[in-house]
Amino acid sequence: MIETVVTGLDQLDQLLLRTFPGKVVRKDLLHQIKGGENVPSYVLEYLLGRYCASDDPHEIQLGIEAVKQTLRDNYFRHDEANKAQSLVEQRGRHRFIDRVEVRFVPSEMKYWASMDNFSFDRIHVNERFYRQYDRLLEGGIWAIVDLEYRADEDEDASRNRKKSPFHIADMRPIQLARFDFEEYCDGRRGFTTEQWLDVLLRNTGLDPSRMERRLKLVILSRLIPFVERNYNLIELGPRGTGKSYAFSEMSPYSILISGGKASSANLFYNNARRQVGLVGHWDIIAFDEVGGMKVQDPDTIQIMKDYMANGRFSRRVTQVMADASFAFVGNLNQSVDTLVQNAGMDLFQPLLKEFDLALMDRLHFYVPGWEVPKNSSDLLTTRYGFVTDYLAEAFRVLRKENRYDQVGRHFRFGSHVEGRDATAARRTVSGLLKLLHPDGAYTVDEIRDYVELALEGRRRVKEQLKKRGSFEFYKTSFSYIDRSGAGARGKWCDLPGALATLDGLHRRGQQ
Repeated sequence: MIETVVTGLDQLDQLLLRTFPGKVVRKDLLHQIKGGENVPSYVLEYLLGRYCASDDPHEIQLGIEAVKQTLRDNYFRHDEANKAQSLVEQRGRHRFIDRVEVRFVPSEMKYWASMDNFSFDRIHVNERFYRQYDRLLEGGIWAIVDLEYRADEDEDASRNRKKSPFHIADMRPIQLARFDFEEYCDGRRGFTTEQWLDVLLRNTGLDPSRMERRLKLVILSRLIPFVERNYNLIELGPRGTGKSYAFSEMSPYSILISGGKASSANLFYNNARRQVGLVGHWDIIAFDEVGGMKVQDPDTIQIMKDYMANGRFSRRVTQVMADASFAFVGNLNQSVDTLVQNAGMDLFQPLLKEFDLALMDRLHFYVPGWEVPKNSSDLLTTRYGFVTDYLAEAFRVLRKENRYDQVGRHFRFGSHVEGRDATAARRTVSGLLKLLHPDGAYTVDEIRDYVELALEGRRRVKEQLKKRGSFEFYKTSFSYIDRSGAGARGKWCDLPGALATLDGLHRRGQQ
């Protein structure tokens, strides 16, 4: 453990290094390398943690050079696939950093591995690898792979099957082999809530010291789908505010779908193959540039509505249950003031026409993306944060926790907070509690802040539905009653800024 104060480290850096030795990394080192390498952040941080585990500037610089050399030697782009294959043939064996997936081919009764950038889908793989690392069969993982060329040892040659000279000799997934959740919670107790909030924001690559608390919580809300199962989040806002960063870079259990086509077979269930789609293999499915999505079949939206409401859906005689959360991110092409003040527009303007009121009503939280400043170099953190795969494992354990009932212990919602509204608010608060208080210790004042943010985010959804002229969504005067203290009190949850003009909001009590 590092006990000495190192020049250049702030108080939070020192606390992180003392409490989580070997599990933190300087985030600015990632920025130095990331711009020139099209590799997920958690892959780069794995290498940085391996070569730059020091506080000495000279050793860190040597480590950065080692990381760059490792990428030059072992990471190949798609257009270098032929070169990579030739290298294995010439040398007999070579090490690669690549995404590996294993699939079973029934017609051959054999498992084959494929490597994305190596561009070869018939690689022999030993059973011990896909038995030990089951995510190889569930969409694939990034790994360090030792590949061998065995031209004279093709085990299928005698069966007149298609030959393949490539064999996986060894494999090390780029993710934690073991995660201690109790250690994570014990470490959290050494931080204040504000310090922990700053730590989490550093992991998004941003510098929290330049933010007001309001902005910190808005950005933190992007992470709720990582810790809350079957959570539906939407963020629309200006371009260049980092809306999709967390979903593409912060976890190997998240997948970002950029525009393109959405089909029921791909997302939910393939009837021909009798296979569950993406919802069965990923914790978070994020739809980037959601306005550019193309729905291939009419069943997709109906199944999506069923799934977003209940976490399950039916296909013919099969009922499927899954835990994946949905995140919809996209751009607003007009200013918020224009969308709010124009009677024919609303804050769902960029969404597909297929996204009807029923689907939008299933959204739990609308992140006000217009409050987040555009990314710039002065907003990026140069401080320590968690190694991405460590935090990803913590989030994955927290997904199994249930904090849904915590709101009811302290507050009662007003009459305008109806069934789906209450569910959305409770789930949002549950997610914030998991993120900021994984050990379960919080104050009433803290959970009150989360309740107000949760009601605001859900009300933003409902106000848009109301603006579209649907009478059933007219109850938007959200309030809550504090059960603690002498006598209950009510409080309207007002929306901030331009949104406050939606229906002349004002503060008053409601029993």
